[in-house]
Amino acid sequence: MPRPSRDVQRELEDLRRLIAHHDRLYHVLDAPEIPDAEYDALFRRLEAIERERPELVTPDSPTQRVGAAPHEGFPTVAHRQQMLSLSNVTSAEEFDEFAARVHKLLGRERLAFAVEPKIDGVAVELVYEDGLLAVGSTRGDGLVGEDVTRNLRAIRSVPLRLAADRHPVPARLDVRGEVYIPLATFRRTNREREEAGQAPFANPRNAAAGALKQLDPRVTAARGLVVACHGVGTLDGAAVDSHHALLAAFADWGLRPVPLHRMVEDRDGVVAAFAALERERDALPFEVDGLVVKVDDRELQGLLGQVSRSPRWAVAWKFAPRRAETRVLKMLPSVGRTGVLTPVAELEPVGVGGVTVRNVSLHNMDEVARKDVRVGDTVLLERAGDVIPYVVEVKRALRPDGAEPFVMPAHCPVCGAEVVRPEDEVAYRCVGLACPAQLKQRLRFFGHRGAMDVEGLGEKLVDQLVDQGIVRDLADLYHLDEATLVGLERMGTKSAQNLLAQIARSRTTTLPRFLVGLGIRQVGEATAKALALHFGSLDALMAADVEALQGVRDVGPEVAALIHQFFAEPRNRALVERLRAAGVAPEPVTEAKGPLAGKKLVLTGTLASMSRPEAQRRVEALGGRVLASVSKETDWVVAGAEAGAKLKRAEKLGIPVLDEDRFLDLVKAR
Repeated sequence: MPRPSRDVQRELEDLRRLIAHHDRLYHVLDAPEIPDAEYDALFRRLEAIERERPELVTPDSPTQRVGAAPHEGFPTVAHRQQMLSLSNVTSAEEFDEFAARVHKLLGRERLAFAVEPKIDGVAVELVYEDGLLAVGSTRGDGLVGEDVTRNLRAIRSVPLRLAADRHPVPARLDVRGEVYIPLATFRRTNREREEAGQAPFANPRNAAAGALKQLDPRVTAARGLVVACHGVGTLDGAAVDSHHALLAAFADWGLRPVPLHRMVEDRDGVVAAFAALERERDALPFEVDGLVVKVDDRELQGLLGQVSRSPRWAVAWKFAPRRAETRVLKMLPSVGRTGVLTPVAELEPVGVGGVTVRNVSLHNMDEVARKDVRVGDTVLLERAGDVIPYVVEVKRALRPDGAEPFVMPAHCPVCGAEVVRPEDEVAYRCVGLACPAQLKQRLRFFGHRGAMDVEGLGEKLVDQLVDQGIVRDLADLYHLDEATLVGLERMGTKSAQNLLAQIARSRTTTLPRFLVGLGIRQVGEATAKALALHFGSLDALMAADVEALQGVRDVGPEVAALIHQFFAEPRNRALVERLRAAGVAPEPVTEAKGPLAGKKLVLTGTLASMSRPEAQRRVEALGGRVLASVSKETDWVVAGAEAGAKLKRAEKLGIPVLDEDRFLDLVKAR
């Protein structure tokens, strides 16, 4: 193997150093210096060099964070030093007792303390050997945890190699921290889960724990986790004499220290810090459940030692639970943008954690049944941060006579369409396409580039059209006029004319685009094209039964049922006819002919020259098909960078494998 030239080696080192520097600025210090596009260009250049010279890839390269195949379970790992749990206090009096014990054991009248928020997350340990991340694990029982190295490497705030700006890198560093999910990410994740018919996470800690235990590190990487470092086990080869100095060293090494930490001079400073954090907790971007107080001097920490599983030199001063009792006045379904009906309890207004709560989501009917919530019940509420509130339990002893279980209505309370619960889902859904509760999102999706491609149909315009009753279903778009549009906010004559031209152009479209635009669940571009090719016309598709639909390539029983259900709804059929009457004419498509006609390909890994959808489009344009899994019928497997299980299966079955260059030759993309 030829040695790399000094120029290549120097560029690799510079790229890795630059990317690590910008990762630290962005993910640790929240102070990015360059735009995302510039960062992406650096990353792509590094990937390109490593792709050409794979022997130069190192374990700490930024390209090695994510992308390996899912791991089958988590092995265990023993902690060199026990990971301790903190004892708790819940009042100033209890904290004074803790402080008195510490003062007595040390024989000192005054002590400085380090204070920091107690982030409600998942405890982990990161082991660095000579600056390189070697092992990452959960706390487990304190002695043995689960090896989640691959997933921790996927978290962008975790450096793969420590920096050495001011402090020398330790020979070994066992850093302890908390994995958490920011509240904004938690809210977005729960919205997406509810809209997908999945049960929402109960709290941010559960969401973080679930993300950390994913078998596929790519899923962990997508969950937006953060690691805040707050302590250390083994520390060899570096001298740090205080806790606040340790946190400063963490920052210099590229680790993210626990936020809002500071040093206070005495007991009164701790009390003031607790009061300040309690006032600020609802405004923080992460969930906290108290204040951690530590003796700042690390030598004194060693003298104090530990009792059982808790250190004598630290304590968690926990906030009082934010709970309140109230009564359920009504229970009604709320219709979301994708048609999911969420049961909501209307409450007697009650203050919880400084906020007046009048309504609370019950998430789904399985949750309603599990907690057995009924109108008239007295319920205990808890408000976790500024995210929920949620029902903790029902006081069944206070239930009034005659309280009946809540039943989801058979028809949508907004539009009257049928409400169904798809098999294997917890969600109930309204199937009405013209439901006002879903209309805004459907309008935006209808105008999407992959659907009817109506440029200018943005969020603010859609809000005005629906809120003012100008557009009541998708077909109303084709009856807009210039005078109406010019009367809207921020819509001048030129903008109105451009939008009307875009709408007029969209009348001529293909059947696959039209089907995508209708927003039928689980019908994307590939399925829409398969349906169009199989049935040839919209009328034939609308007349098909479930059995006929299952005869379409890649359409299984679940998708067939959803398509049939959609077109069986009278309101949806009426809307399709209104769109046709407005001049929308979906044209049939024919199977592409070309050099790949009849060939079946499977894509795996990452291609440098194009996205996977673009690769699929190129194959289909030449008459080929892209399948999701490898079988004996597969003609080629295209293996990009970090190809996984599909590549192994292809090799096992003897299927020809194409690298990116050979694939580009095949589709004549160069």
